[in-house]
Parts: sequence; structure tokens; C-alpha cells
Amino acid sequence: MKTSHRLDLAIQKLYTAFHSNALHPECCKQCAVGNILDNTDAWKHLSDNHGSLQLNYVGLVHQNFGRTFNGYSPSELLQIEATFLRGCGYSLPLGHNGTKPKNPRSKVVFFEGLSATVALLCALDGIDNIMDYSNLFESINDQPRNQLDDVRS
Repeated sequence: MKTSHRLDLAIQKLYTAFHSNALHPECCKQCAVGNILDNTDAWKHLSDNHGSLQLNYVGLVHQNFGRTFNGYSPSELLQIEATFLRGCGYSLPLGHNGTKPKNPRSKVVFFEGLSATVALLCALDGIDNIMDYSNLFESINDQPRNQLDDVRS
């Protein structure tokens, strides 16, 4: 499957963050977007609230000028972060009184958040979710419809 350069880089950065314990949903430098943007937090100025989908004035200016950050527009970055946070079990926008997972540093929580995030990243690029292996379990007349090698290519 052919993927875009921005998707390849984003997945590499999220993979590295996951396996090096460098994810933290509540930190603007270590969340999904923070990692995609090389552990910077400048993106937080695109919105007034962490996890919000609403661009503020600064975000709208960048969006209207067609500015991208590592290939993603300001509105896409907010979608990515909101998807990650929701996938991790947070209510949005992030706040002290909102719900959050019992163990926000759990690998299971991170995996759920990243699974939702990768699905969105693929959708933004108009490709099938690369983490969807459901076709492995499809069958015709009790025989596998696809072979494992067919799915990996």
C-alpha cells in the first residue's frame, strides 16, 4: 500500500514515542501532535484549549494562509490530538474536572489512543486503515478468504 510521506513520518514518530515511553497525553510536547511535530509545543497556540477542535485567531490565520506543520494543517492537527485524547479515554477539551483514564500512563491506554489516531491519519490521506487486520478473519465456505502474505503486501 502506498502511503504519503507525512503519514510515514507521523507513524514513525508515534511508534518511537510509544516504544520509548515518550507519550504523555496531557503534555503538549509528548502527546500525539507534540510527537508528530518533533516534541515542540508551538501547535498549542492554534487553539485555546487542549483537545478542542476549534481554531483560535492564530490557528485560523495559519489555516487560511495554507500553512502546514510537518504536512498537516492546523485543523488536521487539532483533529489528530482530539482523536488521540478520546482514544485514550479523556473527555474533551482536556480539563481538571473532565474524565480521564484510571492509569493515563498505561501502554494499553496509549495503544487505544494510537490505534484511533492511526485510523484518522489514514483517513486524512484517503487510504485504508493500515492497522485493520479484520480481513484476515474473513472466510468463504469456511476457508480463509485471504492468506497472511496477501495482507502484508
